[in-house]
Amino acid sequence: MLIKSLVIKKDYLTTVNEHATLEEALKVLESSGYRCVPILDDSGKIFRGNIYKMHIYRHKSQGGDMSLPVTYLLKNATKTIKINAPFFQVFFTIKDLPYIAVLDTDNTFYGILTHARLLDMLSSAWNVKTGAYVLTVLSTNDSGNLTKMTKIIAKFVNLAGAMTLDAPASEFDGKYVRRTLFTLPQGTTETELKAICKKLKAKGFPVVAVEDLAAGMNIMSEEKPGVFLNEE
Repeated sequence: MLIKSLVIKKDYLTTVNEHATLEEALKVLESSGYRCVPILDDSGKIFRGNIYKMHIYRHKSQGGDMSLPVTYLLKNATKTIKINAPFFQVFFTIKDLPYIAVLDTDNTFYGILTHARLLDMLSSAWNVKTGAYVLTVLSTNDSGNLTKMTKIIAKFVNLAGAMTLDAPASEFDGKYVRRTLFTLPQGTTETELKAICKKLKAKGFPVVAVEDLAAGMNIMSEEKPGVFLNEE
């Protein structure tokens, strides 16, 4: 269960009881340094929502009553996911939230999944720490395209990672609907890189970007896809 492995369990979290006052919640937020924390019921099992430091500050600056219960400024009460939810659901739920509350199969509070852990996971999947180059390759929606592209690359090097995304509808007049990011391993030579790009293009898979991970820059011309900067 991928989500479960990324969750910070509730035992390691700073939380606020639903009966705490806004003044008490603010002290917790200020001492912890977090911009928001979960609100739980007396049992510590039911997620009520989140309390944000900025909302309390705004309430206080406007002369609001700080003895009101923390639930007065409760937010994100329905922003939760199940521990066994499909991974893609996280992206539709977390959006601009600093974290998403995770519930177990009994709907009790299990912990939180933060943006930071999500990005770390994606970074790991991309293998940026052990890769040399990342190719952005366009493809149509034809069956077997991913297999064809990986076979081409495998003739030269072993793949360090791959990630597939939808391409913008306007890109190349809508002919190409997929962008696949291939990470080539450390030790890949420039000769191998160019041979891979040439072969992919010849087979109908244009390479529109090549990022040199060591240099932290794109080494392919944005104006002339498929052309390396040192060849212009």
